[in-house]
Amino acid sequence: MHNRHIVKKFIGMILSIGLLTGCGFVSDFSVDTLQSSNEEEGPATLGLTPSFDYEVPESLPNILVDQVGYELGSNKIAVIKGELPPDSFTILEAESGREVYTGKIEQKGYDETIGCYISYGDFSDFNTPGNYYIEAAMIGQSYPFVISENLYGDLFDAVLKQYYFNRCGLTLSTDLAGAKAHNACHSREAQMKEEASIKRDVSGGWHVDEMGTRDVVKGCQTVNYLLLSYELYPDIFEEDLKIPESRNGIPDVLDEVKYEIDWLLKMQDATSGAVYASVSSVDNRTAGYILYIDGITMSATIQFAATMARFSYIYQNYDRDFATQCLKAADRAYRYAEKYLADVSMEEYFHAATELYRATGNQRYHSVVKNYLKQNPELDMDNDFVFWGCVTYLATKQPVDVLLSNSVIQLLMKKGEQISFSSKESKLLVKADQKQSNHAALLQDMSRLAVVDHIITNHEYATVLENHMHYILGRNLRAVSYLDGAGQRNYKDIDESLGIMNQVDLNAELVLLLSAVMDDEMIVGEE
Repeated sequence: MHNRHIVKKFIGMILSIGLLTGCGFVSDFSVDTLQSSNEEEGPATLGLTPSFDYEVPESLPNILVDQVGYELGSNKIAVIKGELPPDSFTILEAESGREVYTGKIEQKGYDETIGCYISYGDFSDFNTPGNYYIEAAMIGQSYPFVISENLYGDLFDAVLKQYYFNRCGLTLSTDLAGAKAHNACHSREAQMKEEASIKRDVSGGWHVDEMGTRDVVKGCQTVNYLLLSYELYPDIFEEDLKIPESRNGIPDVLDEVKYEIDWLLKMQDATSGAVYASVSSVDNRTAGYILYIDGITMSATIQFAATMARFSYIYQNYDRDFATQCLKAADRAYRYAEKYLADVSMEEYFHAATELYRATGNQRYHSVVKNYLKQNPELDMDNDFVFWGCVTYLATKQPVDVLLSNSVIQLLMKKGEQISFSSKESKLLVKADQKQSNHAALLQDMSRLAVVDHIITNHEYATVLENHMHYILGRNLRAVSYLDGAGQRNYKDIDESLGIMNQVDLNAELVLLLSAVMDDEMIVGEE
């Protein structure tokens, strides 16, 4: 009986600690199963076969912070896991361990989505620059973080420069690429997958995966988000990214986008205007590798048309001749797609028409835009093509249908309010799933909210945007930074697939989020 009492006491102690320090996970066995089947035969063995290769689980902090840090003057909240937290928390200097601030812990309750009890430690009124960590009785310590001005500048440059590292067909020098330097790759001619005798020069562009694939659809979608970021927040983008084109009088983001645009032009069939889908590399024992060009698709063709048109009206201030070349290529692709409308997504067709209308003012495109908006009064803002098309139509200087424009902006505002509300409903202050891995959905929402915040400059929306950066940089249940080289604990420690910067399309949405957050901080700094 003595052993039974010890086991019960041990389990009670473990459950108590769980309530204090973390999310509640319930074990699959009961007290009775932990007893020896015959108490007289010896002490309890917990009913398990001893194992000597047991790996101790990693101990994660229950105080979650942005591991990069917090801007001076911004809202600063630490998220604390556990049902019964203490009343207060303390901020300490990272180097000396000296206490510099004490705050109250505010319980927020149980979050059904993430399966966890959450409390907050708000230290927004603490604005002394420095390196710190947070500590609370029975909870432990957070990872270290910084409080400073211009917090995200270096991170923004690293996120944007990822596209330079993804360049194909170019030697990356040690001076500019450091440890990521390499010789030019995939520079030989590629052959048609359907007809090996036909070869084309399709060098250049960005790799979209570790296999060296270059993809028109993914490239266009990435360019669209980068150009949207630049158009909304041009002052954020400078010319000191340390790429070969830096300091040429053109913002580095446009130089980088042009590298992809040059490749996209190579993917268009000169005769028909149609666009090939992608280029892939396959290992070959004799040749080393063979490059294959995948066939023409309607998605590649119509998205090419939209992206080329968008690039043309943004780039015309720097190189009018090249911008005109891009616009002509866009029109040819659009005309090809029009011949096969049964195979074209109407959302993609609408988007391409908005971009070409903005670039040319041609009523032929405007008719397509108006017809789509009239036939689809409840626009799906979760669809990227609808979203891009609507933003472009609202931004154009060409004449627009005022009633349709008003309807579009009301739907966009409604979407922004829905995103803000659902984010604030979550105890983590972001609409994250239980696995903390729904980056694509979160970044898509933030792209919509960034546009709405740009239109109306709403402090509440700015806070939601910044909360998502805090989540990405460590204030999540995994206590991990999802960005390369940022934070003490990185996604690479647990799952390579969770990284955002190595996914070219998500990284572009991250550029938009960072641009919005940095712009809001500039506005606050000027007040």
